[in-house]
Amino acid sequence: MLKLPIYLDHNATTPCDPQVMEVMIPYFTQLYGNAASRSHSFGWQAEEAVDYAREQLAKLIGAEPKEIIFTSGATEGDNLAIKGVFEMYAVKGNHIITCVTEHKAVLDTCKHIEKLGGQVTYLPVNKEGLIDLQQLEAAITPRTILIAIMYANNETGTIQPVKEIGALAKKHGVLFFTDATQAVGKIPVDVIKDDIDLLTCSAHKMYGPKGVGALYVRRKNPRVRLTAQLDGGGHEKGMRSGTLNVPGIAGFGKAADICRQQLETDGKRMSQLRNKLEKALLQLDGTYLNGSKTNRLPHVANISFNFVNGDGLMMGLNKEVALSSGAACTSASMEPSYVLKALGVADNLAYSSLRFSIGRYTTSEEIDFVIEKVMKVVGELRASQIAN
Repeated sequence: MLKLPIYLDHNATTPCDPQVMEVMIPYFTQLYGNAASRSHSFGWQAEEAVDYAREQLAKLIGAEPKEIIFTSGATEGDNLAIKGVFEMYAVKGNHIITCVTEHKAVLDTCKHIEKLGGQVTYLPVNKEGLIDLQQLEAAITPRTILIAIMYANNETGTIQPVKEIGALAKKHGVLFFTDATQAVGKIPVDVIKDDIDLLTCSAHKMYGPKGVGALYVRRKNPRVRLTAQLDGGGHEKGMRSGTLNVPGIAGFGKAADICRQQLETDGKRMSQLRNKLEKALLQLDGTYLNGSKTNRLPHVANISFNFVNGDGLMMGLNKEVALSSGAACTSASMEPSYVLKALGVADNLAYSSLRFSIGRYTTSEEIDFVIEKVMKVVGELRASQIAN
């Protein structure tokens, strides 16, 4: 039997996998030691759990365990990467290149850098949400120290040409940082093959717990150095002080392991469900797909419904279908999505856009219900507008 409401907002957060919960529980109740306590078995057990999780996450992204720094989430990782590079490489330069469709955690951090006297170039995107590699290369100067381009967009699912960006950065001796929060665990990510120097990800986007994330920091060719943003006991190789969230980290490791094993099968299944949903909804007159149709995540569809009031659309759906009208972090704002506006989407279409993000546990039956419900609500709203 169909259980309502149906959750199609997996880009905002994912449910914790039961296997992840199972791994975490002992570290709350029995193995509750501090991983920094080196004088007794409780601390040793906690440290062992952290080290194992480091190995599990490193294997998912093609890194070495020593290159994984645990954080409270991707936002902290974004701040540490950008501010840490800006301070550490100040002698070399003060110029950062990013993109207008980045997550606010990157954009707002770059605004902070500008207040400190740094220079930031914000690259535009085309109608698919992709940057122009020639524009990127042209923006590099002798004072450029970092290129910060996200792996996949949280609103549209568009995947940037990461491998090519990495190659350009390496060619010019510039560090490449990518916020891969939406990509890790969903599609294959390899930091070595893609010449990525810094990468952030978050457990709660990949069926792990909230409040724990990671920053990958390359150790060789080149060895990346960061100025710590939190002062304290020098945890995490001096890059991130603070007592480690051992239960969360253990869960993060397990979530990464499950994602690595199920990456291909999960991706294929979610892609099929997404395509089914998209094909049906795009048959409605006045509907438009936002972002790239080819270079995108397998589980995301961002669709605009013309001749429909966005608030009315969400109100008609949200009791039975949980989804987003933009990024969860900015959905309280009445402004149209800055990501969609950057793609050239008109305000009226940006206001009436929905982001459908499918998950590991989404069923075909649920997709059938959502298709029927969306079509019904859109039809009713358009009929009422004509009547008025």
